[in-house]
Amino acid sequence: MKKAFYQLHIAVFLAGFTGILGKLITLNEGWLVWWRLLISSATMWIIFPLMKKLQRLSGKDIVALSMLGFLAALHWITFYGSIKAANVSVALVCFSAVGFFTALLEPLILRVPIKKSEIFLGLLVIAGIAIIFHFDGRYKTGIILGVISAVLLAVVMIYLRRYVQRINPETLLTWQLTGGLVPLSILIPLYSGWFPLNHMMPASNDWIWLLVLCWFCSVLAFQLSANALKRLTAFTVNLTYNLEPVYGIILAFVVFNENKDLGSSFFIGLSLIAASLVIHVILLLKEERKIERNAG
Repeated sequence: MKKAFYQLHIAVFLAGFTGILGKLITLNEGWLVWWRLLISSATMWIIFPLMKKLQRLSGKDIVALSMLGFLAALHWITFYGSIKAANVSVALVCFSAVGFFTALLEPLILRVPIKKSEIFLGLLVIAGIAIIFHFDGRYKTGIILGVISAVLLAVVMIYLRRYVQRINPETLLTWQLTGGLVPLSILIPLYSGWFPLNHMMPASNDWIWLLVLCWFCSVLAFQLSANALKRLTAFTVNLTYNLEPVYGIILAFVVFNENKDLGSSFFIGLSLIAASLVIHVILLLKEERKIERNAG
């Protein structure tokens, strides 16, 4: 159990590191995501069959996962676009809104009851983002892209729940990444025309950061979290993943000294978001105790 807990924390920490790498890599967001999908999916197609982890899927499932993969690719493009237009901290603050959009969209998409507590916590996050957006005009484009990124990720996560019960995680992610790569490969020439760039091939330093992003923050982080999920409860996983934007923002402060570039409005907004995370943790703890009492 302890090993699984450490694996999950390492996976969340690595996920928090993706924002730092997005800023270090000099490619624009479209080509960055294309290379990430190419390297990560190629690695998975080599490793997972050797591990006998890939399931056979129907054509219908492959098409559905591929469509979700394309939405996930758009999520990454807007996330890294937010970093390029603003900075890592602003992009991760917007990432915190995923929970709100999930709580808002899930009842509409899956016809399930609305969770009022999650809506309230999500509104706190949105209020924090709104404060930053209103008082600091430097980050408006980055915030808009970050919020779009959060909406896209929420939609992907909602629809993925239909498949996690019958398709193993390795198969899900391999087809999702491949499904994102194919349409993005078709559209990337148009994207390059709309958003001109200096280069589409990674520079020498970019290769190092890309491989770290793909092999450690994608493939390894995924494997660690998949292994941890086999031993840990959903409560522990939800609780731990609340730390992802926290880890990322702390890393951005340490690596890029972004705290020196951010105004008071950012920290006021961040305080509201942090408060929502603390309240969420308290609610999760209460829910877990209630489950334990009922089980006892």
